[in-house]
Amino acid sequence: MVSEQRTVDASLPPDGLPRGILRSETLIVLALSLGASALSSLISFVGSLTKPGSLKAQAATLNGSYAPGRPWLDLAWQLFGIASALVPVVLVAHLLLREGAGARGLRAIGFDRTRPWPDLGRGALVAAGIGSAGLAFYLAARASGFNLTVVPESLPDVWWKYPVLILSAIQNSVLEEVIVVGYLLRRLDQLGWSPKASLAASAVLRGSYHLYQGIGGFLGNMVMGVVFAWLYRRWGRVGPLVVAHALLDIVAFVGYGLLAGKVSWLPTP
Repeated sequence: MVSEQRTVDASLPPDGLPRGILRSETLIVLALSLGASALSSLISFVGSLTKPGSLKAQAATLNGSYAPGRPWLDLAWQLFGIASALVPVVLVAHLLLREGAGARGLRAIGFDRTRPWPDLGRGALVAAGIGSAGLAFYLAARASGFNLTVVPESLPDVWWKYPVLILSAIQNSVLEEVIVVGYLLRRLDQLGWSPKASLAASAVLRGSYHLYQGIGGFLGNMVMGVVFAWLYRRWGRVGPLVVAHALLDIVAFVGYGLLAGKVSWLPTP
């Protein structure tokens, strides 16, 4: 536990890099990834608020078709989208490797294969705890008119549908947990932020790029961000959080594909 905490509390800037450079680097990484998504989400939410009709009468689709009626072209676009979304993670790995002689890339934030079974076990427990509470919160927020109807997938019924949904879930989890938890908290520590301030920044950022779903999506994901940041501080590893997030999204995407229109409690457009 002590060694893990030292990994997270890397409070000194990397060798030869002043805090100004680190600040600019962090802003650039966010601008190329989830910071841009947060701004896009805000614009989308304003559009939903100003559109006639209630929020719950509108839909937010997470995984849709890029080329309806052309499955092979659609598959190519799906795979391209998943791969290109992970480029910021590659950039973060490069930047972490640059941190002096002791740098270890993504291992510095606990995203590696050194502890697969503890990561899987912890991740599964976290997913089980958050999943049921998250679903209940979403249903309540939508019923209260604070959330759009979330459509986790609207892909055509083709052979690659569920493999693509699983890959999409994994991509989401890797991108978000590596950048919003591991990388961002590490850099804010190095910039001299207090633990409470950096936890709040990470949580607000997570909530903000889910704002396109509505107020419920913002608040629910912000709470999840607090929990995930706290667990990262405690464990010193992003690995369990990637597992938990991937399981949550796989259940949501695949479950919706299997259950939509077949059960009364699951909202559909």
